[in-house]
Amino acid sequence: MRFTPTELASDELALQTEVRTFLADELPPGSHEPGLGMSARHDKEFSKKMAERGWVGMALPEEWGGSNKKAVDRFIVVEEMLRWGAPVGYHWVADRQTGNIINKFGTDEQRERFLPPICRGELGFSIGMSEPDSGSDLASVSTRADRDDGGWIVNGTKIWTSNAHTNDWFICLLRTTPLEADSNKREGLSQVLIDLHNTDGLELSPIPFLNGEHHFNEVSFTDVFVPDENVVGQAGMGWNQNTTEMAYERGGPDRWLSPFSTVEQLLRETQGTDIGERATELFGELTARWWSMRNLSLSVSRLIDDGEAPSIESSLVKEMGTRFEIEVIEKLVELVDHELTPESESLFQRLLAQCVLTGPGNTIRGGTIEILRSVASKGLQGLPA
Repeated sequence: MRFTPTELASDELALQTEVRTFLADELPPGSHEPGLGMSARHDKEFSKKMAERGWVGMALPEEWGGSNKKAVDRFIVVEEMLRWGAPVGYHWVADRQTGNIINKFGTDEQRERFLPPICRGELGFSIGMSEPDSGSDLASVSTRADRDDGGWIVNGTKIWTSNAHTNDWFICLLRTTPLEADSNKREGLSQVLIDLHNTDGLELSPIPFLNGEHHFNEVSFTDVFVPDENVVGQAGMGWNQNTTEMAYERGGPDRWLSPFSTVEQLLRETQGTDIGERATELFGELTARWWSMRNLSLSVSRLIDDGEAPSIESSLVKEMGTRFEIEVIEKLVELVDHELTPESESLFQRLLAQCVLTGPGNTIRGGTIEILRSVASKGLQGLPA
């Protein structure tokens, strides 16, 4: 376990101030409907404004359009964006993990093709990991890619693919070597890049929430051709690459900050009311716990900057963050104790209604609690996760 107490340095605090000033100018309070963490709405123009300031693809090399900044710098920008409820949805996955994976494992041709537009806020990516019959056992994926002249033929289905209907591409974990009896199911997997909207044989099916909103998707492949040039890294090494990708995904502020704007709005709306004092007490309790989560998450970014792959630490942050976010929502519902509606005149009530509807999805994204505990336990024992 490598959680180390850390503070922001002077240059990092200056960046934090710069981001706060930008948000106050671009999205003053009352001018926009805050988002809930990484589930914030898509706004390509806002993503481009961030990119103009070097805040998309921050950790990527300058030669590919990035800013060559530290993981901690990205942590600071992300924390402020999520705390404000900014519309970061369009560039989110590409910035958080896909760009890093292409940079780490991809070819120069892939870097030249994808990284500059990612850094300009012009490409949105989704994640193609989960499958309908695999549950939380990611290594059991059965969507297969069979060798063909100049590429691969893909058949199968991915599920819970966030924003596949609005994003441009996704990076997909596929089985490229048949699974033999008694063989290691983590072997023979590969990662490939697939165009979500210009690919013959690819079909998107929405998975709506109870209120009819559409975030998740099912993506089906029927004899989809993927050229060799779209394979990321070495064929058959997809599991190891995917493990690296999950370290980028699991340990960030998005795993514990999703309900923050809801709690903050509660404090604004209850001042001087009958529940104002109780709301203030709850805010104090939650803020103290948020600060603890923040310190753990920030130390994960420090590890990444040191060249580590903190899969155990990031899994634990995600596990604790998921449970905390659900608890925050439960405490808010208990506090207000009345019927919630997304059409309420109260911004707090609208946000809380959204939290209730989408909160269960937080327990799926990036791995269930049980899988995260398993990853951490095996890692601490020196076993392959």
